[in-house]
Amino acid sequence: MTIHPELIEKVHVEVARYPSLNGKGVLITGGGSGIGASLVEHFCAQGCKVGFLELNADAAEETAQTVGKQTGNRPFYRLVDLRDIDALRVGVSALQTEIGPIRVLINNAGNDDRRPIEDVTPEYWDERLQTNLRHQFFAVQAVVPEMVSGGGGAIINMGSISWMRGAAGLIFYTTAKSAVVGMTKSLARELGERNIRVNSIAPGWVLTERQVERAKRVYQGKFSEYLDVQCLKEHLLPPDIARMALFLAADDSRLVTAQTFIVDGGAI
Repeated sequence: MTIHPELIEKVHVEVARYPSLNGKGVLITGGGSGIGASLVEHFCAQGCKVGFLELNADAAEETAQTVGKQTGNRPFYRLVDLRDIDALRVGVSALQTEIGPIRVLINNAGNDDRRPIEDVTPEYWDERLQTNLRHQFFAVQAVVPEMVSGGGGAIINMGSISWMRGAAGLIFYTTAKSAVVGMTKSLARELGERNIRVNSIAPGWVLTERQVERAKRVYQGKFSEYLDVQCLKEHLLPPDIARMALFLAADDSRLVTAQTFIVDGGAI
């Protein structure tokens, strides 16, 4: 199968406007590329004050410039390795001074690296959980005080359907992403009395540029094979996830919490 450019181009969809998001401070982790960059773009387009944390300096600056030109609302960012919790806290604090009180947190950052079970060491296991799970909790911990003082907020944790499908070759990733569901439930219960809603999104296979390049290197037939298991025969794109996040962050979903929303074209 030939990889066509339209697989990773945006499909034109008229995005809903959410007045309740206008002017709100929004923090997004891993906002420099892929789903994260689409989240940054969509929230900036809603008039939010957006700050994002990113590891890759070039990706962060490119996204900030591009989104600023497209929306007229340039996001702020800080370069942070989210495996370093102290650095995460410093980054959150710095962005708060630029975007104001954080009312929405989207824990998007993660990495679905693959490695055979025989090659997984204890050190690698720990590093993968730091990359895909631990920082989500500590980002929540960092923003809760300002959310409470501001009257509440919305937290969205990014999960995955990979653990629901029992994906092989990335057990450390599926373990972390399954834990996101339990963490989301418990956080929603603990923070609900403080008017903070906590939900998660579990995407299917989203055609980011990184995922497309990986599939091209490994096996191009994956594109058609994956569509075979979806009910809807159209590839998922980053904006499909961003639009769900907009709804969960807005007051339109004001009594929605402790839930995981699967966006996978019907693959599960």
